[in-house]
Amino acid sequence: MAKKSRYAEIADVLAAEIADQPAGARVSSEHEIAARFAVSRAAARAAVQELEGRLLVRRVRGAGTFVNRRIDYVLSQRKAPSMHQTVREAGGTPRTVVCDVRRVALRGELAARLEQPEGSEAHLLVRQSYIDGLLSGWAQEWIPLDLLPELDAAVHAVESLDSILRQMCGVSPVRAWCRVSYSLPTPEVAVGLESDHTRPVWLIESLSRDGDTGRPVMCSSTWSRPDSTRIIVELDGPWK
Repeated sequence: MAKKSRYAEIADVLAAEIADQPAGARVSSEHEIAARFAVSRAAARAAVQELEGRLLVRRVRGAGTFVNRRIDYVLSQRKAPSMHQTVREAGGTPRTVVCDVRRVALRGELAARLEQPEGSEAHLLVRQSYIDGLLSGWAQEWIPLDLLPELDAAVHAVESLDSILRQMCGVSPVRAWCRVSYSLPTPEVAVGLESDHTRPVWLIESLSRDGDTGRPVMCSSTWSRPDSTRIIVELDGPWK
């Protein structure tokens, strides 16, 4: 058998060392790795790239390299369609950042899914999501305007949209329809994910209804970095 490359040996050593470190912990720089193992900067870079390929570390432009831990993100009709709750149940720490909130006219498929007249207004909420301090997703969420007129103020006070809908609108969101695909992101999505547009990402399209009345309460498209989540789909029967 061929002898293992030096960079791969270094990657094995580093992988063992970071195994017990928490997600988000800083990893040695390429310069530090090169000095420690008495190798070239190119070999150190190859070792970090090897760890990145194993999904064990995440390189953040301008910040450094950090320990990465993927979580199992479960999509189930028996679980609340809540990013915050899903991440917590998987053992991670969630956070969302509002990028934009505006009113838009519903057209075509979006209007049909939300059962709203063509051209009627809805809120469009654009957010970035983080797991254990590392960027994990970028989402567009549409909420009927009449359900919660003052959404802008609400999402800047409470991070969880699921909690807002339950507490302020008196509805019980249930995932009624979902589609998962794996494809290249658009330039806009790649910017939102701080990722290379040549790297495929998860796309989760979802419709949530009120579990009591059946009314559509939210339609969303969420792009998720595959180095942050492993998407698990549980087929557990009709939504109602």
